[in-house]
Amino acid sequence: MTGEIQLPKILANLDVRARPGTFVLISRTSRDAEADAVAVARIDEDEGVTYVVPEAFARSRGEPPGFVAAWLTLAVHSALNAVGLTAAVAGVLAEQGIACNVIAGHYHDHLLVPAARRDDAIAAIRSLRAR
Repeated sequence: MTGEIQLPKILANLDVRARPGTFVLISRTSRDAEADAVAVARIDEDEGVTYVVPEAFARSRGEPPGFVAAWLTLAVHSALNAVGLTAAVAGVLAEQGIACNVIAGHYHDHLLVPAARRDDAIAAIRSLRAR
């Protein structure tokens, strides 16, 4: 399935879904089998491995939660080479003072936003359809 490349079409069809639960980022110097088993995302970096894991998993391991995030999925299939979606979403969230960390998947973009601002973020993103 080919993703949409035209930003006006992407924004007109944009919706957002919230994944249940809250998530945190943890890091390791190398791969961690337990974290691998529960992670919803893993990024291998030069400095080590970053995992996005359920907050409960991090707390059960005695790790301070740090940034507690809601996981939002942009429910539109944009092409990986589409220009402007990330900027549009980041811009509307910045207007509301909402932090955002983006993870690109093949089919969708995913956002980590402060859990306490989840509903505000959803409303802000949905407002892009009318712009």
